[in-house]
Amino acid sequence: MPIARTPMRRNWTMTVGLALVMVLVVFAILGPFVSGHDPYASDFEHGMTAAKFPVGPSARFWLGTDRLFRDELSRLALGARTSLFIGLSATTVATALGGLVGVLAGWYEGRLLDAVLMRIVDVGLAFPFLLLIMAIAASLDRTTPGTILLTLGLTGWLGTARIIRAKTMQIRALDYITAGRALGETTWGLLRRHVLPNVAGPLLIVASCSVAQMILAESVLSFLGGGLAPPTPTWGHMLFEGQDYFSTAPWISLAPGLAIMASVLGFNLLGEGLRDALDPRKD
Repeated sequence: MPIARTPMRRNWTMTVGLALVMVLVVFAILGPFVSGHDPYASDFEHGMTAAKFPVGPSARFWLGTDRLFRDELSRLALGARTSLFIGLSATTVATALGGLVGVLAGWYEGRLLDAVLMRIVDVGLAFPFLLLIMAIAASLDRTTPGTILLTLGLTGWLGTARIIRAKTMQIRALDYITAGRALGETTWGLLRRHVLPNVAGPLLIVASCSVAQMILAESVLSFLGGGLAPPTPTWGHMLFEGQDYFSTAPWISLAPGLAIMASVLGFNLLGEGLRDALDPRKD
């Protein structure tokens, strides 16, 4: 069913999810400029109280300062850029790889290629996702945005491959595929004209939810010390830095925690909204 048949005003999950995602994008772009503070510079004159604690939210520092007396707002915005870049890039890698494997395995169901690909997927899914990426990240000498997004992307395609395989098998069994074969249509022609357009919807839904998973995974890596090295701001490391100051400066942890929650919620709601909009069983 086309998305147009599910009005946006009725599909509140898509509306809320899209709004949260757009707010996150705008904040990532404009946040450092609105703040006007250097996210890497400590302000010992204005960012520290007389008791040598970080100052709380004020007209000068809208979200207060962190434990090194740096502006929390500007660092949160730069962390949003990092999370969005890694989340979207890793999702692109995982979606492309998972979609390719799923289509090939589903089209050649029951053959050697399907068996080999699905055994690889089964072995990968036997390991918890977060545990797997932490083990890979720990084995790297130096972590960069590129290595993190590749680690997430090359381990996050397994579930996508299973979903797309099932959808491809469903499409492959339809009458128009049989008719196309009878008329001499090539395998590539059938895949290009019939299979790929029909798996694009489920792939988009999975990708939307996958962005949330990638952002959360990157935050977990940073919190545990496997992400980008300081002073690069990341939401996970900001959470880590604030845990010892929660009683005296709770904003240090609350700001990145709420940002992670909002971004994960936004992309998940967007994925659910797309699922409802593309569901052919809905009027």
